[in-house]
Amino acid sequence: MTNPPVLPVVPVVLVTGAARRVGAEIARSLHAAGARVAIHYRASSAAAAALAAELNAARPDAAGESAACFAADLLDMAALPRLVAAVVARFGRLDALVNNASSFYATRLDGVDAAAWDDLIGTNLKAPLFLAQAAAPHLESSAGCIVNITDIHAERPLKGYPLYCAAKAGLLGLTRALALELGPRVRVNAVAPGAIEWPQGTDDFPPQVRAAIIENTLLKRVGSPADIARAVKFLVFDAPYVTGQVINVDGGRTAHL
Repeated sequence: MTNPPVLPVVPVVLVTGAARRVGAEIARSLHAAGARVAIHYRASSAAAAALAAELNAARPDAAGESAACFAADLLDMAALPRLVAAVVARFGRLDALVNNASSFYATRLDGVDAAAWDDLIGTNLKAPLFLAQAAAPHLESSAGCIVNITDIHAERPLKGYPLYCAAKAGLLGLTRALALELGPRVRVNAVAPGAIEWPQGTDDFPPQVRAAIIENTLLKRVGSPADIARAVKFLVFDAPYVTGQVINVDGGRTAHL
């Protein structure tokens, strides 16, 4: 009697805020590299479903879907362990967590209030912490990793955005702290974007401001979501001896900012 063939392990990655923009490109990149992708979304159900359909059509999985959607409000503490549990129940394992979901808007000092605090700290710092807490046992089992999406303004604040910058600075510190807490089995790193995609629905970055930002990069051009996705893919799949680090993907802006 011959033993059945042993199927190769297909890694599972949870990407928060994966329905649109940079998150969707991260999901596409990791999926193209062979991962099964858990697409988290809060309100963008149609975009998430379209992305999952695109990925499943590109690579049907012998064991089931290679991409699936998971809805959760990351400001709801009770939803965070449920999200991780739902992903593990669906795919049977978890190999990587990409904390991409983020709120971003100006909060001048005299306008900071509790609602902005709860939103910006909640999405950019609190949710990544408690998602990491919920995911840790599964990542320990798989010798997996966490990649946090921070911001170059975590270290070099942007005027008019003190609360957002503080939240991302906290996430930067959390990245290094989690690398210490979760090693040696789990790696934790971050990618810090520069000028990649201008925020939608705001006039905080008029054309002259955008031009000045681009001029201040060494490469004299704006980046793309694919630039961030490639860095995330590297940290997930090709950096087994890298932990506690931050990769700035900013066209060289922080070299002299």
